[in-house]
Amino acid sequence: MTTPHPPLRRRDALRLFSLPAVSAACAASSLSAPAAWAQTQQTATRKLPRIVSVSGATTEIVYALDAEKQLVGTDTTSLFPEAALQTPKVGYMRQLSAEGLLSLKPDAVIGTTEAGPTVVMDQVRNAGVKVELVEADHSWAEVQRKVAAVGRATSRVAQAAALQAKLDAQWAEVLAAVARKGGRRSRAIFILSHSASPQAAGEHTAAHAVLSYAGLDNALAGPGKPHSFSGYRPMTAESLVTAAPDLIVTTTQGITASGGLEKFWSRPGLELTPAYPRRALVALDALYLIGFGPRLPQAVAELHQAALKVSA
Repeated sequence: MTTPHPPLRRRDALRLFSLPAVSAACAASSLSAPAAWAQTQQTATRKLPRIVSVSGATTEIVYALDAEKQLVGTDTTSLFPEAALQTPKVGYMRQLSAEGLLSLKPDAVIGTTEAGPTVVMDQVRNAGVKVELVEADHSWAEVQRKVAAVGRATSRVAQAAALQAKLDAQWAEVLAAVARKGGRRSRAIFILSHSASPQAAGEHTAAHAVLSYAGLDNALAGPGKPHSFSGYRPMTAESLVTAAPDLIVTTTQGITASGGLEKFWSRPGLELTPAYPRRALVALDALYLIGFGPRLPQAVAELHQAALKVSA
């Protein structure tokens, strides 16, 4: 026969129920400052915003801020670093769909004003997702705005400020190095040949801005140039001959799409340019060169140095 337990007195019950709370309080008070900080950080990490980046540049910045664990999706221009290739893709940044973006349940979508269509971005906003699109004006301020936007979206504002200070120092150093070169600016044209119909860059393009930053004169843009224009236009033999560039700048992807260097140089009109006899050409990765991301200082410095060598 089992002997029944005596009834639990109220004060004993209160004592028993208070033990876990007291133990937890004691454990918390016994944590060292670093341990308590680490515990807070672990909690914060679980609550960090889920991010979809629809710009190769903003994706790079996410990785530069060590916030890649917050990335739940990227667009097809997000090709660097290599780990970004493994992220779920939502399509090309100019041809996004609300369904694709919302299916990843993001807290925020970040990119530039080149992302769209506009109606899709409005639908995402109306669904309660924060959308932050940085104005793309091909300036250093654009890079600064991207860093700040990613810092806000990922809840890493302090880290973003530290990164920006580092990038600003690099940028100032590069501009000073270009300015020290002085002398005549080489005439260059930028050819975008990722498809069967190559295009040349005029004013108000990322390529035009990069040429200028690197100390080069865009032969297809500016006052007094007969074929000056804005944006991109199909490259014609006539415009190439008139522009008379000393240097051709393009992308490594464009060389590949053309079928190699020899095929690239075989395009009509190029053989009549001053650049042709010396095969004066600089080809760099597209995102690196004209993506206006955190590697822009290195890209401008590399273009400047390469242009000096091939133009010598």
